[in-house]
Amino acid sequence: MRRIGVLVVAVLLLLPLAGVAAADGPAVRLSAAQAGTGGSVTVHGTGWRPRTLLMLLVCGRATPSRGVIGGTNSCANADGRAVTTDARGAFAKKLPVAEPPVPCPCVVHVATVTGTPAQADAVLDVAGHPVAPLPAEPSGGRLSVLSDTRLTGSGSLLTWFGAPPSRTLVFTAGNLGTTSVKDPVFHVGTAHGVFAPQWDDRQWHGTLAPGGKAQIELPVELSAGAHGDYSVSLKYGGKLLAEQPWGVGRPWGVTLFWILLCLVVPAALFRAGMAVVDRVRPRRPAAPSRFRLARPAPRARTRTRPPKSPPPDSPAAALPWFAPGEAPGGPRPVPHDDSPTRPHDGSPARPHDDSPTSRTTPTRKGPT
Repeated sequence: MRRIGVLVVAVLLLLPLAGVAAADGPAVRLSAAQAGTGGSVTVHGTGWRPRTLLMLLVCGRATPSRGVIGGTNSCANADGRAVTTDARGAFAKKLPVAEPPVPCPCVVHVATVTGTPAQADAVLDVAGHPVAPLPAEPSGGRLSVLSDTRLTGSGSLLTWFGAPPSRTLVFTAGNLGTTSVKDPVFHVGTAHGVFAPQWDDRQWHGTLAPGGKAQIELPVELSAGAHGDYSVSLKYGGKLLAEQPWGVGRPWGVTLFWILLCLVVPAALFRAGMAVVDRVRPRRPAAPSRFRLARPAPRARTRTRPPKSPPPDSPAAALPWFAPGEAPGGPRPVPHDDSPTRPHDGSPARPHDDSPTSRTTPTRKGPT
């Protein structure tokens, strides 16, 4: 009996904890289930990740069981609000009531902006807004993502100069329905920051049998010059299947181009302006160059006469300083008669040979 009592007490203690664990998932509730356009409701949330940024929207054509059909295109995005959860993962935020672009049934849609995707919906009756039945849920195959999504590929040199960045979204999908799915069309959306995704249709060519799975690759492309934090969303049949963050680098080639343009254009304008100034201003006589070589003197056109030959030397100039046979400090010559000698027989007199070439050389006589 004591053991049974202990077990009962333990079960009673664990029941509240089990209820708390069941309520740990993201949940939202409204201060009022009905409100008119222009009014507001207070949205309370619990079970969210601490310090997480959330987005609150009033959406049409949606139910908590089927989600928002058409994505955020069915929501009043201009009147949405953002809130950050506290340390316990709870929040409270006043949301203005606005008419969504599609008919009701309407919900207040709360979803995470960054990190692991999480969302929750609460029914809201917008007074005065039209109501229309939801589109029939397609019967047959039902696709689900069985693996984590990833982006493959890398940028090129053209992307560095502003070309549109592109990647390939790769995931494994399985058919959980009872019929085959042939050539399914997925909706791939790209969103920058807290803005709503821009959706594009991507068709996969193939057939998924019931219970089968296949690896699917879908191209994803952004606009030219895109950079920053983006997120890629995947939907099929109006249901969000996965989200994948994508950090896009800045195209630094474009920045380099603008820097060079700001340097080259002013330099070109300056040179063009200086050329115009050189053409417009009056010409001034050029100053003689400091290092210009002197021109050779022009040749005289008059005929130059050859130099006169020196006059012949006078006989006096050709004579030596001393008489023949005389030398300075030498013996004086013996005087002799220079008169012509006439022989006694009447023959003409012979002149005395006193030419400079003949000299009287004294003869030495030895002793006899």
